Amino acid sequence: MTQNNLKTGMLFREVQISDVAEDRTVSVAFSSEEPVERFFGTEVLDHDARSIRLGRLREMGPLLVNHDPNDLVGKVEDVTVGQDRVARAQVRFGKSDRAEEVFQDVKDGIRSGISVGYHIHTLEEQDDKGDEKLFRATDWEPMEISLVTIPADASVGVGRSVDDSFITRIKPLIEEVKPMTDKVEVVNEPAPSVDVEQIKKEARRGEVSRVQDLIALGDKFNKGDLAHQYIDGGRSVEEMRKAILDDYETPSPAVQSAPDNLDMEPKERRSYSMFRAINASASGDWSNAGLEREASKEIAKRLGKEPRGFYAPSDIEWGKRDMTVGSATAGGNLKGTDLLASDFVDALRPKLVLADLGAKMMTGLVGDVAIPALNAKTSTYWVAESGVPIEGAPTVRQISMAPSTVGAYVDISRKLSKQGTPDAENIFRNDMVQQVASAIDTVGINGGGSNEPTGILQTSGIGATNMGDNGLAPTWESVVNNVREVSIDNALGGNLAFLTNPKVVAKMRNVVRVSSTDSRFIMDDRNDLFGYRVVQTNNVPSNLTKGTSSGVCSAFIFGNFADLIIGQWGGTDILVDPYTGSGSGTIRVVVFADVDIAVRHAQSFSATQDYLTT
Repeated sequence: MTQNNLKTGMLFREVQISDVAEDRTVSVAFSSEEPVERFFGTEVLDHDARSIRLGRLREMGPLLVNHDPNDLVGKVEDVTVGQDRVARAQVRFGKSDRAEEVFQDVKDGIRSGISVGYHIHTLEEQDDKGDEKLFRATDWEPMEISLVTIPADASVGVGRSVDDSFITRIKPLIEEVKPMTDKVEVVNEPAPSVDVEQIKKEARRGEVSRVQDLIALGDKFNKGDLAHQYIDGGRSVEEMRKAILDDYETPSPAVQSAPDNLDMEPKERRSYSMFRAINASASGDWSNAGLEREASKEIAKRLGKEPRGFYAPSDIEWGKRDMTVGSATAGGNLKGTDLLASDFVDALRPKLVLADLGAKMMTGLVGDVAIPALNAKTSTYWVAESGVPIEGAPTVRQISMAPSTVGAYVDISRKLSKQGTPDAENIFRNDMVQQVASAIDTVGINGGGSNEPTGILQTSGIGATNMGDNGLAPTWESVVNNVREVSIDNALGGNLAFLTNPKVVAKMRNVVRVSSTDSRFIMDDRNDLFGYRVVQTNNVPSNLTKGTSSGVCSAFIFGNFADLIIGQWGGTDILVDPYTGSGSGTIRVVVFADVDIAVRHAQSFSATQDYLTT
């Protein structure tokens, strides 16, 4: 229905929910094509079968109260769209106290408003609707159904609520045009009339087009956050295209966007609770963990495989340490009793460096990966007149990657999982992810043991600068020779840096460069050599063996770290084990990550693995 030149405020239309069955199911109509006024114009949800994505709502649609993901009272069991272009659903209420309370309100006719939360993927501008523009959503996806107090579209007893993400994505869609005079005065002749309303329409139309194009670019190249920044910053579509082009690398067909990145809104990230998911997984009752279960199911759907327990999204900040309430040092200090979270003292950990050094991170892998690489360049030959050159075609090799699994676990008491503050949960998350990340860094540097990926130091073909039969203290000559090894292989480019451990750095700051009378040490108080960064971490081994020097040698690496690839398969898989510690009520939480390491060009690295630092 279109009403020209009519500005209405909030409309109220009472429609009762019908068909309340004894089996706790309720039939509702949740959306129609009734126009609804939004701040950007008038919106119509197209109800053609090709315009509505119903898979998510049918598979895991929650029934909420007032769109609060923490107020779950039931689930959507069936969804249909009738010939009258009205979307209907059958919802079933749960048996929790909260669900029972809301269900009784529905039966008594107290709660009657229904609203749908949805994402719009494509919004097309239609013909003018008086002073307002008409927009038709030709690709939209209902996410959840909620009982609300005041619905936006009451034409069929159904409300529609645009979720926060959509409002963020198109805000500000319309900016007020500064007031203008109807006439422009000139000295010699009457000024032409200025149509202020037309100027406003054009400004609105241009802004809508800019926002739609930015959203489309963000969706296409998985740059939703960047699109939001450009929308809020008033920047142009061309600026975003350039930014994407500067940052874009054509991915391998096997590489997809990270399936565990659900692009959760800030409200959802704040609402997500790892402890709530752990309790639900341990008990098998997910009625109070609707958001967490929905996130796990969506990741499983993207990956095409079920988790060992449940998947945690990477949107939340996610690596053995036992945590209990009873023991202060093992979790008791996280119980909600005047907790000074800002003063929490974390464990001392090795510094994580590979990503900072420029290692290429490949996330979202599904199958095994084979990356083609040029093995030897084309040969050229000088020939006599009319002579035929010898064939010198290049050879091609493949870099193969397949997942290896790293895991870590933590034991938490039931009391902590139920009484821990939000700060306790953050500490738990950060500890787990730090442990796993440290394990990945360690194998990236020196992996090659049982079930481990092969790291830089164990890669066949890297350059080597040796210090003698039994190892020696660092020398300036050995530093120069490591750079030389990379340079003579035409690999002196990219993200070049030195990587070693604190023992080597300390020793280099106490060893002169050339002779005993030299006043210059290999390293001074700066963290660089030859103008290249020197990065130190205890993940670089200091327990290597050379001849009679057993377990005391340290490694020193130079190279282009952009030629180190770290591949990650799937999401963070979390297994909740309530049985191992069942006697004491302890829940064991195990986190798994599937990764592999590959070096694109062994010649890009050189290493000394027999420095003595004592």
